[in-house]
Amino acid sequence: MTGGDALRNSIDLARLADSLGYTRYWIAEHHATPMLASPSPEALIGPVAAATTRIRVGSGGIMLPHYSPLKVAETFSMLSGLFPGRIDLGLGRAPGSDQRTAFALQRDRRERAPDDFFDQLRELLGYLHHTLPTDHPFARVAVLPGGPECPEPWLLGSSPQSAIWAAELGLPYVFADFINSDGAAIAALYRERFKPSDQLAAPRVIVATWALCAETADEAEALASSSRMAMMLLRAGRLIPVPPVDKALAFLAAQERITGALPQHRRLTLGTPDAVREGLTSVAREYGADEVMIVTITHDHAARRRSYELVASAFDAA
Repeated sequence: MTGGDALRNSIDLARLADSLGYTRYWIAEHHATPMLASPSPEALIGPVAAATTRIRVGSGGIMLPHYSPLKVAETFSMLSGLFPGRIDLGLGRAPGSDQRTAFALQRDRRERAPDDFFDQLRELLGYLHHTLPTDHPFARVAVLPGGPECPEPWLLGSSPQSAIWAAELGLPYVFADFINSDGAAIAALYRERFKPSDQLAAPRVIVATWALCAETADEAEALASSSRMAMMLLRAGRLIPVPPVDKALAFLAAQERITGALPQHRRLTLGTPDAVREGLTSVAREYGADEVMIVTITHDHAARRRSYELVASAFDAA
């Protein structure tokens, strides 16, 4: 589909998720890829929040190294002012792109930007919570437009370092199981090191994982072939749009004939509603998670809608 179609379908999916009882709907940041029309979460959060009534809407996440912390604070303050109590600010360290694209996103290209994510994160939280020290050079410029409303910040990660930072700052933590399926120990590290903050008294964990649900297990397997082909080629350095099922099945069958078996690098919970419920419950238990966030990629928008309907019915979400 075109990028415009994908964006409109995202809004349609958010309306569906809102009606089905899901808790939150997050939009990722990815640059320079034909697979995902999502370089600017903040540009889509407003339309999604305006098209829904109850569900929390946020970023999953804003890739903070690309931006000024003040600009991010101002943007999400505006969104919070427009949609009180419904805006989440998920923050990440990864570039959401290759290194060349990350460099192209820089304003100053005389040299590569320093790796000062933790300092950026503390500055951003200082703006949001009005906790910058009085001697901070930017303390007097932090007048946010959406006050007194404030987005809820979350730290995203897939490594021990992100867990340590989230724990030190007393932030809720989202672990990307869809990137690293061996993260249970990292979530435990976060809980072990957590220091209460003014905003959060106890640790909170979301685990984000791949999931796809269909009426039958065979249908779910077929639908999953689209994302499997796209991700396999992504790992090989080839970026493609999400392929249709027939093309993906033919590609995967050819690969299996060549290699003997297809690699399974990441966890994917798929199948019938009962199977997906059991699988997602197991993932949540493994991480000790308070919430599970699911990522579902299909070629056909109707199939994606149906997957979210079936998952909601399996968990009696409404």
